[in-house]
Amino acid sequence: MSVDNRDTDGLSEEEKEEILQEVERSRSHRGLAALVVTLLGISFSAFQMWIAARGRQFGGTLPGIGEFQLVSLQLLQVNAIHVTFALVLAFLLFPASRGDGAVAGLLGRLRSAIHRRTGPDHVLARVTDRLRDFLHWAIVDPSLSRITPIDVVFVGLALLPVHYMITSFDEILDLAVFGIHGGEPLHEFASWDIYGVTLSLEPLVMAVAAIGIPLDEVSYAFLMGVLGILLVLEATRRALGVLLMSLVASFIVYARWGYLVPRDSVVGALAIQPETWGNIIYNLWYTTEAGVMSTPVAVSVRFIYIFILFGAFLEMSGAGKWFIDLAYSLTGTRKGGPAKASVVSSGFMGMLSGSSIANTVTTGAFTIPLMKRSGYSPEFSGAVESSSSSGGQMLPPVMGAAAFLIMEFTGTPYADVIIAATLPAIAFFFGMWVMVHFEAVRGGIGGLPRAELPNGLEKLRSGWFYLIPIVLLLYFLVIARYSVNRAGWFTIVAVIALLAVVAAYNERTRVPLLATIGVLYFAQGGAYAATGGGLVHALQVLAGADAVAEPYAIGEAAVAATSDLGIITILVSVAFLLVDRSSDAPLLNLDEDVDEAAEKSASVIGRPSLSSNTAYRFSTFVLKSMDSGARTATTVVVAVAAAGVVPGVISVSGLGPNLAALIEVVSGGSMLLLLILMGVSSIIFGMGMPTTAMYIILIAMLGGPIQDAGIAILAGHLFVLYFGLMADVTPPVAVAAFAGAGVAKAEELKTATIAFLLSLNKVLVPFAFVFSPGILLMREGDEGWNVIGWADVADLGFFIPDVVIPVVGMFLGVYALGVTIIGYQYAEVTLTKRALYSVASVLLMVPEIPLLIAEGVLALFGVPSALTIFSITVSLRAVGLVMLAGLTYGNRTRGLEDNREFSTPTVGDS
Repeated sequence: MSVDNRDTDGLSEEEKEEILQEVERSRSHRGLAALVVTLLGISFSAFQMWIAARGRQFGGTLPGIGEFQLVSLQLLQVNAIHVTFALVLAFLLFPASRGDGAVAGLLGRLRSAIHRRTGPDHVLARVTDRLRDFLHWAIVDPSLSRITPIDVVFVGLALLPVHYMITSFDEILDLAVFGIHGGEPLHEFASWDIYGVTLSLEPLVMAVAAIGIPLDEVSYAFLMGVLGILLVLEATRRALGVLLMSLVASFIVYARWGYLVPRDSVVGALAIQPETWGNIIYNLWYTTEAGVMSTPVAVSVRFIYIFILFGAFLEMSGAGKWFIDLAYSLTGTRKGGPAKASVVSSGFMGMLSGSSIANTVTTGAFTIPLMKRSGYSPEFSGAVESSSSSGGQMLPPVMGAAAFLIMEFTGTPYADVIIAATLPAIAFFFGMWVMVHFEAVRGGIGGLPRAELPNGLEKLRSGWFYLIPIVLLLYFLVIARYSVNRAGWFTIVAVIALLAVVAAYNERTRVPLLATIGVLYFAQGGAYAATGGGLVHALQVLAGADAVAEPYAIGEAAVAATSDLGIITILVSVAFLLVDRSSDAPLLNLDEDVDEAAEKSASVIGRPSLSSNTAYRFSTFVLKSMDSGARTATTVVVAVAAAGVVPGVISVSGLGPNLAALIEVVSGGSMLLLLILMGVSSIIFGMGMPTTAMYIILIAMLGGPIQDAGIAILAGHLFVLYFGLMADVTPPVAVAAFAGAGVAKAEELKTATIAFLLSLNKVLVPFAFVFSPGILLMREGDEGWNVIGWADVADLGFFIPDVVIPVVGMFLGVYALGVTIIGYQYAEVTLTKRALYSVASVLLMVPEIPLLIAEGVLALFGVPSALTIFSITVSLRAVGLVMLAGLTYGNRTRGLEDNREFSTPTVGDS
């Protein structure tokens, strides 16, 4: 962790895009392809926004017509549309091949061998060259810049299963009774009447059947199920890599042939009952209880997507850049200030984006050059950014997508999840702050000159409104206790309304703008109180086109009008923008991506001057946010769709109880060994696959053992999440750390190693809250574990030993761990002292670990013991506190002596 005092330039936009492309393997489209992908992304977001606002009923109300309904979709159909959008975008965003994989290498070696044997002019060699050129044209995209013919084929195929689900849902319902082969046969279903000409697959199907392949016995439902699952696997391979695809595929194969596992072998517990392909495909594709369309995708539809979209809207509004500037203005002049600002801002942005890799690159483009300029080494700068960005996914109130899965799998209200996750998340970022401070003290790294930093008061004055959506979200979730999707929808409306006001607001319009919004708000409330409906309904009553409904009470009318305030604000602000097209917007400071998109789109339509028009910029902000949210969500949706196969197989095959018994045998009934097994598995599975997929797979396998071990269910699930996030910075597959190294122009492996060390809090803190759930502000009662209330706080006999002492111990332990990792406090810390600091850290945070080890040793000698009682754990925490105090005093004394020696003048100095 050396110091680098060289000034280093930041990344250009092209370099940033190149790093993101390399790490995420995504394309950068241009021209018509870019337009098609953007329209698909906007459509995906529009569909999800409708689901969040109105549910699965597609219709509305028109004056003079009344209510009408276009279509009412079932949950399976909504899930299928959701997955199909993601599949189509995945096939367009991620190439089938870049020409550098194992298959491409094998074909290249085969071509070379043919050329050597036959010569380049031989017919076989020329045919081979032509075949290579065709495959390269049809499949390969080395520059990540074009949509290939195979992509178009996959997009077309992806539309077939969802078309069947929407148009033949009654037949799908019958499959549960008659079986998947009871559906309409392939040759009867697959026929089309085009301009009076009937096209049918029947001749082809019968010809295949005539040669012994019973294709005539295959139902169209079975074919669509197989096709859908294969498409999910291909999208997974493209977007997320071969590892997750292979794991999911192996579970499907296991569902069919797992009965061949010898029951009398070591792994006999993994043997299952024989199952047919028909039942496997039905359960994995056509049900919402197991498989692709099950709980993970349903959670994505209801919660994950809408919060990814909220993050995209907030980021594109300019909130991200504003928060980074604010953090730097507040901490940038302090010792190690740029790194401290990076910890705060990267955690915040990581919370919004939900992607540690993307956040490392985008936020790191601002933070890493400033850290390097202040004196941190490139490796340390990249490590701080990647570690903080990965930690953002455990920071309330948004957290990552896994938080919504935790809510669904544990049955815990989301408000309770974010309350429980608050203190451990703060402890992690406190540890990061401590470590960057110690590194700064050791290297003599000061802050940046005030002249080079933004003005904090000016920043706060010009962008305080960016905090409103976060405050509203907390209010909706924690105080009002709205459902998660409703809270997400209202917060998105709030962001759009906020930016609409900011866009329309200036010295000339501020009074009429705010006055009009206020008048319409009170008029809306009055209409609810007088006619039982809003202003539109009141006007219809006055025109005789509708009848008066039951009037609202005053309080109910005010609540109803408040829920419409966002829409009123948007409509009024947009009207002001359209009427006064030349108006300026002094407070509007959108993200650079929005301004760039406005310039490009205005140039394409031949009106480049539009890019400076406030109304055009605002509309670009809305559409760009929808597009950005869809692109971010695509990999998440593909991940949860693929990972849903694993719990589906476990459920359908009846493997669950046997797997739990096997894990019980492996762990020996020890909670400590079970936790170690969970942690190691989370890191291994998290390498190379998203946190969401890792979480779904591990909870499917370990959910039962977690409950059987007596672990608080929420603590166990958060434990898996923390260790899964650790995988992003764990060598050798530390994708976030490698992205940070790319931005910092540093050595990859060294950056990953430092990031891993900086993130070790994610290892000890989960152990701490599993053994002391009070850290999560939880208490066990008659109905299980629940978040504590004021009555629990007043119960000092519970609150002090179960909450206060473990929480204080956790923060002190994190501090001691920071000294251990950096090797510096007030002065250099020797290896021996670092070992003692680490012991103090463990005793303060998790005294149960040495006690459980001692219990295991005593058990080997036949001595029963129960050491993990409060009187013993608090004694060990006290020992850890004394050790930390003694070590700190000694180190501080040494530091003062070193300073005196350094500052005492010698004869030669004069």
